[in-house]
Amino acid sequence: MNIMNIKIKDKVIEYPIIQGGMGVGISLGRLSGAVAREGAMGTISMVNVGYREEDFYRNTLAANRRGFKKELKLARSLSQGRGLIGVNIMVALNQYEELVKQAVEEKVDYIISGAGLPLNLPELVGDADVLIAPIVSSLRALQLIIRVWSKKYDRLPDFVVLEGRGAGGHLGFKRGELEGGKSLEELTMEVGEYLNDTGIPLFVAGSVFDGYDLRKYRELGATGIQIGTRFIGTYECDADERFKEFIIGSRKEDLTIIDSPAGLPGRALMNDFLKSIERERKPSSRCINCLRTCNPKTTQFCISDALINAVRGNIEEGLIFAGSNVDRIEKKVSVKSIIEGIIEEYEEI
Repeated sequence: MNIMNIKIKDKVIEYPIIQGGMGVGISLGRLSGAVAREGAMGTISMVNVGYREEDFYRNTLAANRRGFKKELKLARSLSQGRGLIGVNIMVALNQYEELVKQAVEEKVDYIISGAGLPLNLPELVGDADVLIAPIVSSLRALQLIIRVWSKKYDRLPDFVVLEGRGAGGHLGFKRGELEGGKSLEELTMEVGEYLNDTGIPLFVAGSVFDGYDLRKYRELGATGIQIGTRFIGTYECDADERFKEFIIGSRKEDLTIIDSPAGLPGRALMNDFLKSIERERKPSSRCINCLRTCNPKTTQFCISDALINAVRGNIEEGLIFAGSNVDRIEKKVSVKSIIEGIIEEYEEI
């Protein structure tokens, strides 16, 4: 099966590989630009993308807008005109509408949106030349999105990301659904069959790691794959080196499921921070009102503070999201070697 030059609407990628958006600050301009340079899809996470700006806590939206401009400029410079560069924007963000509109203004190639159902995404994007894609974890969720988009906006998704239970970070399942239920393979066949007549490309995510996975899911009806955690173990990842080393040194048994202030379960690595919030609340002393679902008066911890601590290398006071294949990351490598390896493995069979 040829995987060269996959067309999504009017845009073309050399390889059907999406680097998943990881925030805060894990996938910014350096990582996304490196992925795009290899002919794939590099994704900037827009969750508090301006956290390094001096006025971030005083003027969060302006800082995020400024920070995004810098990261997008860097990504485009590094990509050397190859691949696609897009963004991941969580529906749960209070700044969701503003960030989507900025992404459109800056002419990103695509917008991926999850952590909630992006029912009004077509309205925010309008007729701009940008691909839009929901992240879903079930056929039912996708059917609802397509029904609403078709009826209200006469629009379909340009591609779909199907995320299984093995993903890192926020999960589109209830806690009780994380064990048992349909496998990612079963979900891929189900969603792939539903999308078959539409021509909408399907990308599969969550416990996806290599070229053998790419081959397997393409045979089940997918167009390509989305990979997140594996790209943390790269020279180009935007996180602090201590964050990367923590990921590389982690084992599968270090993973745990948390209840996020975003109102969703999340897969993360156990550390002193997670142990401490089992005993006491850790509210923020400088809330930036980032999540629609978070009540700062009752939340067990501030997810923004925890993620920013982690990306800056303050591991034991931070939240480290990771996928179920984290134990397979053995050493730091280049983005180029990962993508070339995936293609070689795919073509082996």
